[in-house]
Amino acid sequence: MHEGTAEQDLDLPYNVFAKACPSRGTLEHVTGRWGALTLGALYEGSLRFNQLRRRIDGVSEKMLSQTLHALERDGLVLRDAQPTNPPRVDYELTPLGRQVAERLLGLIRLLEGRMDDVLAARARYDETRGGL
Repeated sequence: MHEGTAEQDLDLPYNVFAKACPSRGTLEHVTGRWGALTLGALYEGSLRFNQLRRRIDGVSEKMLSQTLHALERDGLVLRDAQPTNPPRVDYELTPLGRQVAERLLGLIRLLEGRMDDVLAARARYDETRGGL
């Protein structure tokens, strides 16, 4: 993992802050609601489509399918189709996908652990601004 100052990061061949950088699309796939949840769910192990859909409460079949395609294209998810009758398709993380999921799960756990603080901040904000 590269750590350093923002100036050092400018030496990298990709810069997510540049509009045309291809890393921006991958960041969107990973950090979008369904991408982050899909990667987090698959971190637990290989799942079939319907298992994954049940695990990610609220995702539609269409959105999960689109998310899996994007993550597979980015090299984060592996789709394994078995030539059985009926066909069996399993999804699992690639080594890169596991690295990304580990970092996302760290953020998810931090947020879950600090939700009392977030909810208190929201209440204070809403009080001072007359609600949403």
